[in-house]
Amino acid sequence: MAEEEKKENASEVPKEQEEKQNATQIFFEELMSGPVMIPILAIITGLLLGGLIVALTTEEVYTTFAQSPVQAILTGLNAAWKSYVALFTGAIGDPARMIAAIQAGEGEEIRRAFNPFFESLVQSTPYIFAGLAVALGFRAGLFNIGAEGQLFVGAMTGVWVGFAIKGLPPVIHIPLALLAGAAGGALWGFIPGFLKARTGGHEVINTIMMNYIAFRLSEFMLRGPLKRPESANPVSPLIEESAKLPRLFEDPIRFHIGFFIALGFAWLVWWFLFRTRWGFDLRTVGANPNAARYAGMNITLVTIVAMSLSGGLAGLAGINEVLGVNHNLALAFSSGYGFDAIALALLGKSHPAGVVLGALLFGFLRNGAVQMQLTAGIPIDIIQVMQAMILAFAAAPAIIRTIYRLRPPKEAEEGLLVRGWGG
Repeated sequence: MAEEEKKENASEVPKEQEEKQNATQIFFEELMSGPVMIPILAIITGLLLGGLIVALTTEEVYTTFAQSPVQAILTGLNAAWKSYVALFTGAIGDPARMIAAIQAGEGEEIRRAFNPFFESLVQSTPYIFAGLAVALGFRAGLFNIGAEGQLFVGAMTGVWVGFAIKGLPPVIHIPLALLAGAAGGALWGFIPGFLKARTGGHEVINTIMMNYIAFRLSEFMLRGPLKRPESANPVSPLIEESAKLPRLFEDPIRFHIGFFIALGFAWLVWWFLFRTRWGFDLRTVGANPNAARYAGMNITLVTIVAMSLSGGLAGLAGINEVLGVNHNLALAFSSGYGFDAIALALLGKSHPAGVVLGALLFGFLRNGAVQMQLTAGIPIDIIQVMQAMILAFAAAPAIIRTIYRLRPPKEAEEGLLVRGWGG
């Protein structure tokens, strides 16, 4: 009997090991074929193709090709390597310089060595707000292309509170300016949301038109009511010291608490979408408006609220730049954050965590591109090409699955349906 029990126990051990191996294999298969891997592989593929474009656009490759094709290939690889090294040091910093600065113990040199990393976070902050704005609209089945205009209006309303109201302590002035920026953006989102809900007006067209109104309105305001009297340029007065977002380090680092405010709003959006009844209604309307109507949900109200909240988040992106970085408002102060936010929302699968990660990626690429142009002589437009390719691969997961031979996805796994295109 004892020998039989030993044999049974011995046979059970391989079975347990086999079950663990199967479970581990299933976990990694699901990880590799799941929706998380598509953006990661899209980023890697976009960076690889970006290096190929750098190699193909380097003049030295063609001059050496006639002498030796092998040497031309090596020259192209060297150019791509130098460009990515410059991109890394521009976005993160030079590790050798960081270590030397820490060892030397000089405060100013330490700040200069770590400045690229913190500057990338500064560049990422408005991306987080704007990406959240578009993602929230996507969750409601709305395509908000008006984030750029909402950003401008939020900056205009917030900057007025920043310089016109005086004598307030920072603990009141800063939240008041942020609230004004959010209110301005929310108003600019409310209008197309109301038109969509009550008249059926297409939010894509309405938000595009609202963008143009916002751009021209900002030009008028900066040449009139918001213009700094002593300046010949269309620029607003500087905001009060009490309205400036505190910076955490001395010059040249511009890193401010707006980054943490953005992360806080990312958590709030996640909590709102996935932990509240309003968020459930919003997601239900976005997934299936007919089922939501049958369940008794107020689609009109949900649509208006979703577009208003989306506009408010975009307005926060604009006022954040004013209070934390520029301290005034000038013409064309935004570098397309609202339009890039569409790519961020798609890349992040319209999830707040994905939007934050995508915003960090775009912020680091944007900051590193300057150093790449100065050091390696690579045009800054190459970064935009990389971003476009990353977005294209993320938006077409079938291409990534074909290239990397990934398992086909389960039903309803690929992405988020946006009803804005189809009305």
